[in-house]
Amino acid sequence: MEVGVIGQASPSCDVVIVNYNAGGFLSGCVASALAEGARSVIVVDNASGDDSLALLEQSCPDKSRLKILRNAANLGFAAACNIGVHASTQPFILFLNPDATLAPGALACLMEALAAAEDAGMAGGLLCNPDGSEQPGGRRVFPTPGRAFMRAFGLSRLAGRFPGWFPDFLLHEAPLPAEAVAVEAISGACMLVERAAMEDVGLWDEGYFLHCEDLDWCMRFRRKGWRILFVPGARVVHQWGACSRARPVFVEWHKHRGMMRFYRKFFRQQYPGALMWLVATGVWLRFGAVAAYYTARRLLRGGHG
Repeated sequence: MEVGVIGQASPSCDVVIVNYNAGGFLSGCVASALAEGARSVIVVDNASGDDSLALLEQSCPDKSRLKILRNAANLGFAAACNIGVHASTQPFILFLNPDATLAPGALACLMEALAAAEDAGMAGGLLCNPDGSEQPGGRRVFPTPGRAFMRAFGLSRLAGRFPGWFPDFLLHEAPLPAEAVAVEAISGACMLVERAAMEDVGLWDEGYFLHCEDLDWCMRFRRKGWRILFVPGARVVHQWGACSRARPVFVEWHKHRGMMRFYRKFFRQQYPGALMWLVATGVWLRFGAVAAYYTARRLLRGGHG
């Protein structure tokens, strides 16, 4: 891979963005990808009902490198990503959330790290809140049923004092590495993939609608022998949850449903049935509590409105 203008990658990477009611965030996301030198930016829209596409078409600085694919219905994140893959042509594809923006040099940093690491097929950047602090999820280990049990019942809060007994699967509180390091999983909010590795592993699993499809893909990459990199020098500002605030219960349902699919797919044969039952109980109890919280908050707001 060649690097031309400082802070810009050579045009050997397409960017795929799945949009669903991202509002003005989408325009900022696309602008940052174009500024980073992407060959093309492919926006796959899942039947948005807002003005995000209209705003994008009005503000896009280079429409010659923008492709907008409109789905007639919300097909889910994984299916929309696969549509973007089929529309792309470059040897690298960056999957980027519409509420995320690439910092200057981020794409070049990701591509350089991926090209330099032997057997690496995927790389993710440092997901940051607007204040610059690191978000959870950008680097993590797999949420095995045991780790999930600890988190579902709040035991992972003891990880700082007893890491061997109560491990967590999120690594954002660990010291930030100085350079790219191999990790078990990264976030689909910013995921650079080499096409050759993707063709070896296969496309996104469309059995997931929203959430956990990125964990699934990371697991499949690793099982095929491809390393996954976390690149701290590639900063990405992510407006966490900006596209899901309007329907939190819907999002939480698919998040918990996706987690159960992940467990059944990869861990059913490795863990005792009793532990899997406890994990499932914890997952759905947590969903019930979260759904009740959001429903009560909506009712209270309605009562005061």
